[in-house]
Amino acid sequence: MANLNKVMLIGNLTRDPELKHTPGGQPVCEFGLAVNRKYRTKEGEDREETTFVDCEAWGKQAEVLKQYMSKGKPVFLEGRLKLDTWEDKEGGKRSKMRVVIENFQFLGTAGGGGGGGGSGERYVSEEGGSSARGGRGGNAGSSQGGGAAHQHVSEEEIPF
Repeated sequence: MANLNKVMLIGNLTRDPELKHTPGGQPVCEFGLAVNRKYRTKEGEDREETTFVDCEAWGKQAEVLKQYMSKGKPVFLEGRLKLDTWEDKEGGKRSKMRVVIENFQFLGTAGGGGGGGGSGERYVSEEGGSSARGGRGGNAGSSQGGGAAHQHVSEEEIPF
């Protein structure tokens, strides 16, 4: 039986991206994403729910996200789920689910600015195939180089 771990989300950043570096110098960017869902109840009442998702990006993608994204801006993310587990100071077991970004695309404007110089720019991890960076026209499928490399980092290298 095959396994699949794929996440696709469109939402707005809940906080400015935070860029850190591992002891080995690998950039990692963390931020929160709010994803809204609208639905209608059986009684015909319109409702909306928001899901908050923790996200992380590595390498060049981390640097690009930090440079061009800020709280409130919309983004399309593709990635995979990762469960982090640790022991707290009292010895209790803790865990956190997050999305590790493999590809992303800046979307239109929110809060007075576009994501990084124009909607439709896309950054793709080399791990998942060819690198691509679409231009202002939103041609996300073009292969023009300039993509972001994604390197694996061991848990020991993460300083937080």
